Amino acid sequence: MGEWEPAQLAVGGGLAIGVLFGAVAQATAFCSSGAVLDVVRSGDANRLRAWCLALAVAILSGQLLLGFDLVDLRKSAYLAAPLNLAGPVVGGLVFGIGMMLAQGCAARNLVRLGGGNLRALVVLLVFSVAAYATMRGILGPGRIALERISALDPGATGVPEILAAATGMAPGPARWVVALAASAILAAICFAGAGFRSSARNIVAGLSIGLLVAAGWYLTGALAQDEFNPTPPASLTFVAPMGDSLQYLMIFTGMRANFGIALVGGVVLGAFVAAVTRGRFAIEGFADDRDFLRQLAGAALMGAGGVLAMGCTVGQGLTGLSTLSLGSLLAAVSIVAGGFLGARTIERADGALPRGAAIPEHKANAS
Repeated sequence: MGEWEPAQLAVGGGLAIGVLFGAVAQATAFCSSGAVLDVVRSGDANRLRAWCLALAVAILSGQLLLGFDLVDLRKSAYLAAPLNLAGPVVGGLVFGIGMMLAQGCAARNLVRLGGGNLRALVVLLVFSVAAYATMRGILGPGRIALERISALDPGATGVPEILAAATGMAPGPARWVVALAASAILAAICFAGAGFRSSARNIVAGLSIGLLVAAGWYLTGALAQDEFNPTPPASLTFVAPMGDSLQYLMIFTGMRANFGIALVGGVVLGAFVAAVTRGRFAIEGFADDRDFLRQLAGAALMGAGGVLAMGCTVGQGLTGLSTLSLGSLLAAVSIVAGGFLGARTIERADGALPRGAAIPEHKANAS
């Protein structure tokens, strides 16, 4: 058997990383929207701390890859793309609200689909169409115009470079200062909670997902790099790959699979295997017409907002932030803000659990 070509490595590795992500997320209930709902409904921040731990690991491991010249994260889309305010701020807010209406971000709905949730299938189809329409379809010109009028030139796209310019530090040391400080602060926030320290499930989720972000960077930026056809390094993200996956399903013979498409398929497969193994696989549908319409609206908002923000809670919130991109920081903060706004709006509309009420374990796992 001969050596794999770079394109084959990217697809095979993307599938493997997706399988691991799907299995871990299904088994641990790792979910950004669920984490926000936990805080709003009962004040339980354990799943939010798991997210913070994943981010701490992603930042530290990503910067180690850059520091040891294994992967040049500066060539990634998060640092190479010009900065504008409309994308990360407006797009992030829209995505955050949408993910709450749709009961999960793109990644979580892929995991739910693997577990037999047919609502997730409808959400993902609408999400993919909206994302593709905003990327290259009828909404594309409006997106480009919005980005153009909100263009911003801070002199650099990375937080360390901006800090270096403001303080006179060299960019290299400034990068390590930011990376180590951010990772340490996030880890301290995580382990400050006694409930989190005693939750093996959440600790495993944070460590595993953070390392998978680094694995994606190393795969696409080193192992699968083609010296004759170099491509920017990438890692876990689901907005553009979902649109590409839908197109791939429709024109399979005229399109080649790539890392993102394989990642999407792997997440569904990994979640399916984990759900079946744990006895959690179950066919589910919409509760009623109101539930159907609300989730479709959320899916459309997620698709459009995710393209504007150049990523989702995973793409910008973990992968993008691991590059220390200013745009990713703005997008992540906006997504979280939109998520809390959406969650509180839904809680008021539904008259759901009062603050302080416990969330049943099976509902936490499903969210």
